[in-house]
Amino acid sequence: MEKDYYLGRILTGRVSSGVVRVGDKIIGLRKTDSGTEKIEEAKVVKVMKKKGTTIVSIEAAGAGDIICMAGLTTPSIGHTVASPEVTTALPSVELDPPTISMTFGVNDSPLAGRDGTQLTGGKIGDRLMAEAETNLAINVIPGLSESFEVQGRGELQLGILIENMRREGFELSVSPPKVMYKTEDKQRLEPIEEVTIEINEEHVGVVMEALSHRRAEVIDMCPVPGNDGRTRLSLTCPSRGLVGYRCVFSSDTRGTGFMHRAFLKYEKYRGPLGNVRKGVLVSMGYGTITAHSLMGLEARGTLFVSPGLDSYDGMIIGEHSRDTDLDVNPVKAKELTNIRSVNKDENVKLSPPRLMTLEEAIGYVASDELIEVTPKTIRLRKRCLDVTKRKSQSKRAKE
Repeated sequence: MEKDYYLGRILTGRVSSGVVRVGDKIIGLRKTDSGTEKIEEAKVVKVMKKKGTTIVSIEAAGAGDIICMAGLTTPSIGHTVASPEVTTALPSVELDPPTISMTFGVNDSPLAGRDGTQLTGGKIGDRLMAEAETNLAINVIPGLSESFEVQGRGELQLGILIENMRREGFELSVSPPKVMYKTEDKQRLEPIEEVTIEINEEHVGVVMEALSHRRAEVIDMCPVPGNDGRTRLSLTCPSRGLVGYRCVFSSDTRGTGFMHRAFLKYEKYRGPLGNVRKGVLVSMGYGTITAHSLMGLEARGTLFVSPGLDSYDGMIIGEHSRDTDLDVNPVKAKELTNIRSVNKDENVKLSPPRLMTLEEAIGYVASDELIEVTPKTIRLRKRCLDVTKRKSQSKRAKE
């Protein structure tokens, strides 16, 4: 499906039987539990067909032709478009259910409004509704306080949507991906994916260890036929365990591995995941990040920022070397005096920061964190910016 500002909704499909012409009366049908339901009745406004990389208008199309047609506004994927005499819909196409959801909201950080032009919740909602109208793999559910729950079939699909929005000038905050569970017979079920991996033999141990922390179960392991030194693994893994794993997999296999994943079924909950991430370094100062401050923080972990960038309370500036979060001050400047020193000022040499891509950020953030997305930057932050409130919330959670 597509949307045209002049023609309205454009439906794409294959003609099963008969002939369709411009001006013909047509109806939209869909299958229900009780039979076939009539959705809409209209006239064919325009019939188009792809020829190479272009779309040309045609007057009529017959059985077997794949066409684009304008005139109806309601039918969707799996529905049938037919002449008014037809009363039975064609068999519908079954779509895989959404397995991942993320919450899109207004960017409320202290640095909001500097880069983007589309800032309000209304504009974000209109953009998401327009995407849901043309992309049936995405469901949008309005939430509270100008937030929207977006359901999709993987973090990669939602990551593409976020990337398109930031290129269009949107600023927004995005929550970590959440798995969509089901409950049957008082048991919690989670989506399970079938994973096929091809890697070099020396990387099998690293990959198996990483997937074991993510509750994966090996079905089969065998050498790749005709390719010495390569191993093929077949596994089943919960969708929540694969969130953010593609970047880790690429790093562990030095870019030589191949991984394919597809939704398999809903299965009994496999239990909590292992420790797949360490704590983070959280800023508790507002201002410009200084090299003098980062020099003292390098020993604490891996930095995500460089000197000269802006920081605010609650912004994540790096990964801690331990499993706990650490509040730090990255904006502390070196105190200058009028006293001369025999020794020269020390030269600050910092390691290159770890720059987070959008795909890495989606798989990295924890449940109490958010991704701040703007046309120019991608920042990680705590959901609650105030350090005192965060500590009290953590203390209540432990109790």
